Amino acid sequence: MLSRKGLIPEDYLLTRLAENVLQPKFKSKPRKARFVAKNGTCNVAHTNIREQGRFLQDVFTTLVDLKWLHTLIIFTMSFLCSWLLFGMVWWLIAFAHGDLDQGDDDFVPCVTDIHSFSSAFLFSIEVQVTIGFGGRMVTEECVSAIIVLIVQNIVGLVINAIMLGIIFMKTAQANRRAETLIFSKHAVISVRNNNLCFMIRIGDLRKSMIISASVRLQVVRRTATKEGEVVPLDQIDIHMDNPVGTNGIFLVSPLIICHVIDKDSPLYEMSAFNLQHDEVEVIAVLEGVVETTGITMQARTSYVSEEILWGQRFVPTVSEEDGMYAVDYSKFGNTMKVPTPCCSAKTLDEAGGIAQFKLNEGVPLRSSVRRRQRSRMEIS
Repeated sequence: MLSRKGLIPEDYLLTRLAENVLQPKFKSKPRKARFVAKNGTCNVAHTNIREQGRFLQDVFTTLVDLKWLHTLIIFTMSFLCSWLLFGMVWWLIAFAHGDLDQGDDDFVPCVTDIHSFSSAFLFSIEVQVTIGFGGRMVTEECVSAIIVLIVQNIVGLVINAIMLGIIFMKTAQANRRAETLIFSKHAVISVRNNNLCFMIRIGDLRKSMIISASVRLQVVRRTATKEGEVVPLDQIDIHMDNPVGTNGIFLVSPLIICHVIDKDSPLYEMSAFNLQHDEVEVIAVLEGVVETTGITMQARTSYVSEEILWGQRFVPTVSEEDGMYAVDYSKFGNTMKVPTPCCSAKTLDEAGGIAQFKLNEGVPLRSSVRRRQRSRMEIS
């Protein structure tokens, strides 16, 4: 989303694959529409809403949700209509009291210098916005004029409060802060700490922090219950292992969010082949409080089957330079190929784990694993 606005280079957001990286070649079928777009907008259309009056019960939220063009039109028309309405009232007061055709020097009008509707309209503007040029003023001759003066001031204050509040809420919306929170374009599945893991990378381009930041993952797919009920958009939560070991994350530098695919995971039976044929969508939601404004914000994205890379992992982006840590965002989405079984996590568990699976498949273990096995044999 930021790359389209020209704020950051395209490479900061898009995952660039390592050259000559071979992916399992499967013929995938055309997908259905995704639930959440890459920029976080929900691809859901609400139709046949019969009770439209419910939106008017919360007018303020309805006005905040409007487009900027509609908001500016309502902002302008609210002031113009109030000025015209009270301009008509002032003209009627002057007409009823005979101020428009006064000829006697001793005559005291309700409002001085009101000769036509134009002068009444100008006086309405002066009263509501408290300009006061000094030519027109209310006298103590008419009680009705004093009452109208009080009412117009109160109405003007209410309109100012509502419209300025709407403009402030639209400019301070939390989704503006989410524009500088970035997700990797692709998710990856590879072996991490002898477990098959689903991983994404998130980052924050601003120096101001997101307080109490947390990340949630959900799998959205079509399921059926034991009773035969079809759930077209079943949302299943994914347990996550946060990199800092707590419920919140410290988003100072880009972090890799890891989900261990175990028996409780909705991805437990998914293999590289199933990934290309099943319609799976993983939604990532980042929530937190903006440090500078204290407003709760939320950033969203999703990963469909074609955007989940099997057998790859993210390359490091943080390095130490001149006594401080430097983040290279040009590598934010870069991945590299790593040895990863193409079978599901369930198959790995049935084979006795990743180490036993490598031995059965004839894959050489790492040197550290061989040293541990050799030391155990010597002790025995």
